[in-house]
Amino acid sequence: MTTTSSTSVTNEYKALQAAEAAAKASANSSSSSSSSSSSSSSTSSLDSLATNYTSFLTLLTTQLKNQDPSSPMSSDSFTSELAQFAGVQQQVETNTKLDSLISLNQDSQLSTDTALVGDTITATSTTLPLQNSSASLSFTGTSGETVAIAVSNSSGTIVKDVVATASSGTNTWTWDGTDNSGNKLSDGAYSVSVKTVDSAGTTSDVAFSVTGTITGIQKGSSDMQVQLGSATIPMSSVTNVSSSKTSTSSSSTSSSSSGTSSSTTGS
Repeated sequence: MTTTSSTSVTNEYKALQAAEAAAKASANSSSSSSSSSSSSSSTSSLDSLATNYTSFLTLLTTQLKNQDPSSPMSSDSFTSELAQFAGVQQQVETNTKLDSLISLNQDSQLSTDTALVGDTITATSTTLPLQNSSASLSFTGTSGETVAIAVSNSSGTIVKDVVATASSGTNTWTWDGTDNSGNKLSDGAYSVSVKTVDSAGTTSDVAFSVTGTITGIQKGSSDMQVQLGSATIPMSSVTNVSSSKTSTSSSSTSSSSSGTSSSTTGS
């Protein structure tokens, strides 16, 4: 992939504008408030069910206290209402126990996923993790295709943008953490967008994936989350995990096997 001037032609400028707009939008959209909303929605539903349960009990006892002595509630109706009462109660208890079960499952998953710390991942995400002054993304392009890449900070300000000519197949763009003025930026989570433009000047998204090194694992509202320095990406967005620990372990095992074999032969 070769990089070209961002002001060379009109179509390149259109692609760059589209990429910048998308990167800003991604930075301005709050994923944390979305997760919080989802969590509060679940809690609200449970609270509502508990309230209905209490209201039902109040209505039933009030109905029994104020019924006409000369025409009391039939045993069938009373049994039916008690069954409804029991059903609501079971729903509240089931939801409470389900939350506990989910929490226990996440704790177990957290312990398992912690082993991934130190591994390198590839993920489908608009969050670009800058770690140790380096970040990279990959996309599939066609020979001669014009591609614009824009990076925004958390405030929605574009800090880096480039226009490049893609080659056929997999293309990788590596960012050294400097802004358009050459200033070194701090490590952290940045938003990124990749756009292309056709001969008619129509822009479109380019599917891409980012890479990073796992520094931690944490529980999210509905999914485990991977920490890449200051950046956080849902585990569901991870498409590949590569570990140097595997090869080291294999090498160690191989060496150990050789030693055992030699020892056996010697004896």
